[in-house]
Amino acid sequence: MTSGAMIALFFVALLVLMLTGMPIAYSLGIASAGYMVVSGTSLAMVAQRMVNGANSFTMLAIPFFFMAGELMNISGVTDKIINMAKALVGHFKGGLAQVNIVASVFFAGVSGSATADTAALGSTLIPKMVDEGYDIDFSAAITVASSCVGPIIPPSITLVLYGILSGTDVGKLLIAGIVPGVVIALLQMVYTHFYAVKMNYPSYPKATPREIGKAARGGVSALIMPIIIIGGTLSGIFTPTESAAIAVLYGILIGFFVYRNIKVPQFYESLKRVGVQSMNNLFILAAAACFSWVLTITKAADVLVNLMLGISTNKYVVLLMILALLIFIGFFMQASQALVVLTPMLMPVVEAIGVNPIHFGLIMVVTLTFGGCTPPVGSMLFVVNSITKIGFARLSKAMLPLYLPLVGAILLITFFPQLSLFLPSLMG
Repeated sequence: MTSGAMIALFFVALLVLMLTGMPIAYSLGIASAGYMVVSGTSLAMVAQRMVNGANSFTMLAIPFFFMAGELMNISGVTDKIINMAKALVGHFKGGLAQVNIVASVFFAGVSGSATADTAALGSTLIPKMVDEGYDIDFSAAITVASSCVGPIIPPSITLVLYGILSGTDVGKLLIAGIVPGVVIALLQMVYTHFYAVKMNYPSYPKATPREIGKAARGGVSALIMPIIIIGGTLSGIFTPTESAAIAVLYGILIGFFVYRNIKVPQFYESLKRVGVQSMNNLFILAAAACFSWVLTITKAADVLVNLMLGISTNKYVVLLMILALLIFIGFFMQASQALVVLTPMLMPVVEAIGVNPIHFGLIMVVTLTFGGCTPPVGSMLFVVNSITKIGFARLSKAMLPLYLPLVGAILLITFFPQLSLFLPSLMG
């Protein structure tokens, strides 16, 4: 069998396995093992590659970030974050919708997860928005859209995954997510302002300095966690993994001794949930190591480089092609799964056109996160639909106008690299 035929067979097998609903880790592992059998490579390489892929100090950041977010979620920080956001932007037109967006920015610095953001804030804010006269379609849609900042602003599990897969500095990646996350939120706030004016949605009286101070004091305990992560990483005092571990310790202190609303049974259940989540991600990364090795020995990535550069060698044209691919894949795969498959394939392409890997990490994560807002498999859509019960088709239709600020943010982040690279450049 020719080399080209073997590469084609490998990708067909991977695609078929994923389409049958097989978990991504098994799909990657089985397709990689199949290639090794056909090529006459010892299957011992599967175990060797998986062990090497999982043997990483940086990977410890994943369970630590999961646990830190879990502790803050069960500590009851949601209401404190909402109150702080209300004091800051509640007087803007469409006050509670603006609060939804800003609260997502704050909550992102606690959970690092779009679905956690959607579930926690959506269950609280959507009923309040409807009670204050917002139509339920817009209330649901803005909650889905605002949660896109969850995986962008640190702590970000998705950026950690990309860093491990691409060999990029995870600390700089986490810092790089701050400005793009704020850009996404600002564009949504601009859209919400004009839509609220059109619909004559209400706003709150402007908070007094005393009220802002009181809200800030209530919410500052939640915001110390991202300060630990960002400050420790930016200053070079901690590695991202060490920052994550200290954030967990902070979450334990806050939950048990400050808020005093975490009980030992809750803590135990959280440990079990985090264990399952972490093992799923680590197993995927181990299987991805096999996949990357197969891509390397088959030179499949070189084929993709030649194919894209054969269409155009213009950097911006190639980036547009990559964006189209990422958006298309995002319709059908979760961001973390798509990262595992696409990162080792696309890295040689972006290296060939001179794109900074930190910048490209933000392009990938932001664009694939957008997929969580789109049918047919958008995870945030399913979470909000479970809260509102308005129906998946109706919710998808309500999302259409809010795709404009999200796509605008993707284009800005893609074609203005300093949005992603300014803060990492300060780290030296």
